[in-house]
Amino acid sequence: MPSTMNSPSRMLSIVAILAVLGIAVSSLSLYHHFGTSKTAYCDIGENFNCDVVNRSTYSSILGIPVALIGILGYATLFGLAAFQRHKPDTPILLLIASVCGLGFALYLTYIEKFVLATWCILCLSSLTVIFLITVSSTFLVASGRRQA
Repeated sequence: MPSTMNSPSRMLSIVAILAVLGIAVSSLSLYHHFGTSKTAYCDIGENFNCDVVNRSTYSSILGIPVALIGILGYATLFGLAAFQRHKPDTPILLLIASVCGLGFALYLTYIEKFVLATWCILCLSSLTVIFLITVSSTFLVASGRRQA
């Protein structure tokens, strides 16, 4: 059985890996945001089309592509999990940042469902990644409180 000293380190590694995955998904989304050709793998009928979502008026905020905001958010989470892992405030900072990211992703999911009526596989993948990071960060904070 692994020691409790390894659990937070392992959880931080999981967060870092998930953040890299989030950067990859957001980068692909950003690529399609600026693309002009159809995205074949994400055009699965009238209810699943990444191009509709990634090129809509909702895909940018104040001229900044939402996918770029995602890249920056995931990079921040990666930086915290990979380079600030030994600082005592890192778990709570990860939790705060991931909850903000999850809230933003849920807002975008609302737009997909109720405004655009179209789903984006990349966006749903990002939602899953930020949800998993939030859950992992919650466990990190909870385990830190149990040890204190």
